[in-house]
Amino acid sequence: MQRDEVYVVDVWRILLREWVWFVAGMLLVIAAVAGFTRMARPQWEATGYIQIGQVAGVPPGQDPKVEPLARVLERLKFEPFQNQVMARIGIRDDAPEARLYRRSMKLEPLPYAGPLVKFTVRGWSPQQARQFAEATVAQLQALHQQLLARPLAMTQARLGEVQADLDVARNQRQQLMLTAAPDAAHGKDAPSAGAASLLLATTDTEIHGLQQARGDLALRLSPNYTYDTSLLWPVYVPRGPAFPNLPLLWGVGVLFGLALGAFAAIARHAMRRANAPTVAFNQTDDAGHLPTHGGHGAAVRRNAVASNPHAGAGSP
Repeated sequence: MQRDEVYVVDVWRILLREWVWFVAGMLLVIAAVAGFTRMARPQWEATGYIQIGQVAGVPPGQDPKVEPLARVLERLKFEPFQNQVMARIGIRDDAPEARLYRRSMKLEPLPYAGPLVKFTVRGWSPQQARQFAEATVAQLQALHQQLLARPLAMTQARLGEVQADLDVARNQRQQLMLTAAPDAAHGKDAPSAGAASLLLATTDTEIHGLQQARGDLALRLSPNYTYDTSLLWPVYVPRGPAFPNLPLLWGVGVLFGLALGAFAAIARHAMRRANAPTVAFNQTDDAGHLPTHGGHGAAVRRNAVASNPHAGAGSP
């Protein structure tokens, strides 16, 4: 074993010798962790998934979403929007709850799943965290409904026009069918009946096109293709608080306590060795002689014997 190497057994001996300092360092960290867990206010985290609304009646080549995904993310992070969310549930902008809401807002875009926006917010209770998440979606939904109103109204108006044209074409078809009836074809109105037959074929084609357009518009306005911004699933709030994370906090605290205790014990051992009296290998006494084995204690005893020769003599 080399003198400049430190082995595990050496550290173990130091810890046994300086166990008071080791325990004191560990207890200090444990007390700090216990105090923090008692003083820290628990925070619960709510998770939600936002489905961005769309209207499918837009011209081909345009995005049917009411807002692009990037713009929705910027809106959710915009502080005035967050203040509107807090005002919606009656919380001031400078309240601690509002600061917690703004600080804890985290967004994760999911462009290949809808697109969707995954977001998390925190509150002082499970109910408050859920309220924050639902108010966020409600405020975004209200803004998107205003943006959806115009294209949705245009699509519905187009559907109404197609339906009106279809009704007119059907009425015209009924009249043409009466004009092109077999009885009219053999009478004096035979030329009119022939023209009515040609118009009837054209009207049938027009009715078929209008029915196809109406079906396409009705399909676009169905809930599968036109919908408001909403929560894809209900807001999820775990049972336990997200902060402080007690298992993680105590695990890190115990490890740090062990490290601090070991450091305190080793530091105390080093100070003890530094303060211990030592004799250098070239140190001499007052007579110029090297000290013999026994160090300073042996030199004191030799001086005592020299001053009293009978003190060191044994009994005869």
